Amino acid sequence: MLYMFFADGFEEVEAVAALDVVRRAGIEIKSVGVVNKTVKGSHGISIVCDVTDSEVTADKELSGIILPGGMPGTTNLLSSKKVNEFIDFCSENNLLLAAICAAPMILGRKGLLNEHKAVCFPGFEDELTGAEISEEFVCTDSNIITAKGMGSAINFGLAITSYFKGTAAADSLKATLQCS
Repeated sequence: MLYMFFADGFEEVEAVAALDVVRRAGIEIKSVGVVNKTVKGSHGISIVCDVTDSEVTADKELSGIILPGGMPGTTNLLSSKKVNEFIDFCSENNLLLAAICAAPMILGRKGLLNEHKAVCFPGFEDELTGAEISEEFVCTDSNIITAKGMGSAINFGLAITSYFKGTAAADSLKATLQCS
């Protein structure tokens, strides 16, 4: 099971586009509201999540987490004890850690990008402590997938699909989406 954490101030397109792509790929994923089930995005769009963070646990069923960016969504994720517990669990168990836009800074601040290629929204590179900054829009390195921002959200979802189902499955799905 994948969990995508939604905190107030999340970037709507990054979260919903990636969530949609992953679901289209047939990967089991739940949207998780940090504190509340209904979460308001950075542009005023509210999303009703599948569950709240109090309803999920980091256990053997977990295959990874996804952190959408946006402000103050990223800082709200960073300050969440529950989100940090999941990040730590994924890191300790070599599970997927995927973050887009400003959210890769969370992984950088926790020291999880050391000796990994990573990317983020321009201007946040100094927060990617220990990372080799990539020029790609989406970067996969081991169990870490990072992306620059809203414009790369579909390809971010496709990279997650490729991670779990392989390149052929991601390419097949991409053909149905009519994107470049």
